[in-house]
Amino acid sequence: MKNYKSLILTAILLTMLCGCGDDTKPNPENPVTLTMWHNYGGDMQETMDYLIDQFNTTKGKDLGITINVTAISSSSELNKSLEMIANGDPGAPETPDIFTGYPKIAVSFKEKGLIINYDDYIADDTLDLYVDNFIDEGRFGDDGLYVFPIAKSTEIMYLNKTLFDKFASETGTDESLLSTFEGIAKLSKDYYAWTDAKTPDIKNDGKQFYAADSWFNFTEVAMEQLGTSIINEDTSFNFDNESFKYIMNTIYDPAVKGGFAIYDGYSSDLSKTGDLICSTGSSAGILFYGDTVTYEDGTIEQVEYSILPYPIFENGKNIALQRGGGLIVSKSSPQKEYAACEFIKWLTAPEQNMQFISSTGYLPVTKQAFENDIKKHLDTLTDNRIKKMLTAVLSMYENYEFFTAPNHLSFDDDSTNFETKLRAVLTKDRNSFLNNENYSFNTTINELTN
Repeated sequence: MKNYKSLILTAILLTMLCGCGDDTKPNPENPVTLTMWHNYGGDMQETMDYLIDQFNTTKGKDLGITINVTAISSSSELNKSLEMIANGDPGAPETPDIFTGYPKIAVSFKEKGLIINYDDYIADDTLDLYVDNFIDEGRFGDDGLYVFPIAKSTEIMYLNKTLFDKFASETGTDESLLSTFEGIAKLSKDYYAWTDAKTPDIKNDGKQFYAADSWFNFTEVAMEQLGTSIINEDTSFNFDNESFKYIMNTIYDPAVKGGFAIYDGYSSDLSKTGDLICSTGSSAGILFYGDTVTYEDGTIEQVEYSILPYPIFENGKNIALQRGGGLIVSKSSPQKEYAACEFIKWLTAPEQNMQFISSTGYLPVTKQAFENDIKKHLDTLTDNRIKKMLTAVLSMYENYEFFTAPNHLSFDDDSTNFETKLRAVLTKDRNSFLNNENYSFNTTINELTN
């Protein structure tokens, strides 16, 4: 009788243990459906739809996991809904199981215990398959991994080679100057003077040479290249150092005298009209650069663009920014959380990830895709713009360090405020220059940093 009772107790314990395992992992007899929000449009949306259908009918079917996309919208609209959820606002929509987002939104969710730490679900040997810096961007210090990479970008240089060659052939300009920002500053002043001389009867109508899509990114990366950081440990700005003043001084003279465009918009807009021939911006912006320039008088010229690695400051390190949104998983149940991680591992594996980014300016996230598959992919590309971009980025991957911006709640607002203030003070001094009024670099630095 004792043996019989012992067998019954063992069977009950085994049943309980098996039940716990079943609660954690879905299966075809105990399936789970996950809701997903994302911000991908155009070709990326079509590819995402295709990949989700493929998952649902193959691996997802085998595992008992179905992905149901319940919202597709722009990043700004998606973030508004997510902020309502994170703040607990009345009328906030129901939290999706998986959503795309940048680290900033993940910080607010993480602080309220609303999202999972991937380290609890994905083993280290699996994480080692991904590009280290891309994984690191989703980490919040030592607290864990909260944003999983799916598509990344860096910053590169776009050069209208057709217009640059005209300038170089008449002036003897050395193209090697494009590799440093000091060289670009010199080129911009020379280009402005060269174009201004084309109409000697009109003063100060020269063309601008260079612009950065984000002057904050420009400054932030420049500080890293010169061995310091624009952000202090307490998240305040680090303005009180020689590197910052040197960077601002490099920008200042070309901006005031017309060689740098201080433009509130994307550089590709000015490139399309021939008002700019050189810019730095996201590799994901490659598709916004065409092969023609339409001038003010309606004349259209066929042009060719060169895509070059991101420039550096003289004596600086080869450092460029990398960024991009990722996938975030809401806290729900062990079964749903496990299922979400299985889907994300499948979606970001080399074969699927290369399909996802193949027709865009984004970069794959696994080491295999970045180091091997992307090189094979180059031979199959029909879009020469993407081929040039990927060639430049691969060169950077081998020779640069990718820098990841800080993750704290006020970072986006602080960086936007800096950008707005920098544009304002440089525009003011540009107007002073044109009107023969007094202006001063030291005064501008004080206005910018106070």
